[in-house]
Formats: sequence, C-alpha cells, structure tokens
Amino acid sequence: MNIDVLPIGADDVKTLRDLSMRTFSETFRDEYTDEEFDTYFNTSLAEATLQAELTDSESQHFFAVVDGQPVGFLKVNVGRAQTEQELPHGFEVQRIYVLADYQGLGLGKLLFEKALRLATQTDCDYVWLGVWEHNYKAQKFYAKFGFEKFGEHTFVVGDSNDTDWLLRRSVASIREELNK
Repeated sequence: MNIDVLPIGADDVKTLRDLSMRTFSETFRDEYTDEEFDTYFNTSLAEATLQAELTDSESQHFFAVVDGQPVGFLKVNVGRAQTEQELPHGFEVQRIYVLADYQGLGLGKLLFEKALRLATQTDCDYVWLGVWEHNYKAQKFYAKFGFEKFGEHTFVVGDSNDTDWLLRRSVASIREELNK
C-alpha cells in the first residue's frame, strides 16, 4: 500500500467537494436530517466556497492518498482565514477527515502530524481546533497530542446548532517535542 500526503490544487475542487461530502456524511450520518446535510453541502461545501478556500493564501489543503486515490483531507488556516477571528496568532486545523473504509490505517494521525509540522514553520503561538462535544473518539485522539480545552463555539449545520470544544496546544511545545 502506497500512502502519500499531497497538496490540493484549485483544479482539485470537485474531488475535494465529493470527498468532503462523503466523509462528513459518514461521520455525522446519525446527527443531521437530509435537509440539514443539503444546506451544509450547498453552503459550506459548495464548489464556489471550496474554490475560494483553495485559492486563499492563508489556508493550506492536503489529500491523504492511498494507492493514488484521495481518501482523506486536511485544511489548515492562519490569519483572517481562521474560523474564529478572536484568536490572534493562532494556527487552525479546521478540517481533518478520512473515509470510514480507510480509518485505522493511521491516516488521521499522518494528516494531523502534517498540520503540526506546518504550524512549527509559522510565527503562530498555538495550534487550535474545534471538535464536536460528543465526538469522544476525536477528543481522545487530540488529548494524546497534548491538546487541552480552552473554550467553545457554535457549529451550525442547517437548523442544528452544535457545540464544538475549542482545543489548543502551544507551538513552542510542539517544536520542543519534534526536536527531541
């Protein structure tokens, strides 16, 4: 099995959209109605929205590729591209998803470690992310990397207003760990 992490280009928008919709549906299939999924897909994951994100100089996107097939992705942000503007000097891991059939291969870890390495190449003070308050598996995963809760925000999907925990870790501590 050949595994790569490759940058996503603007010409990959259709592949990114399809993969985004599949992974979001798989992850949250029991949480939202079809109408809520449609609303989210036609706003946050609309092709025009994703195209704008792919061309934003303050965002970076990567596919996890297995045997030439994109099966997961990562999106990170700095500056004004962050979803929370009250967090100056932050490096946001906004999206990290892997298709269900490819979970357990270490792809989520691979993508997350890519994000952490990218953060150490910036002048950001900390890495932060939002994770759904009921996604215990993801919370445990991030805790293993030393991330701690520092706040909450609302994540809207259609008519649902969910609470995401905001987790962070200092970039200095990540640099120190990587340099051991």
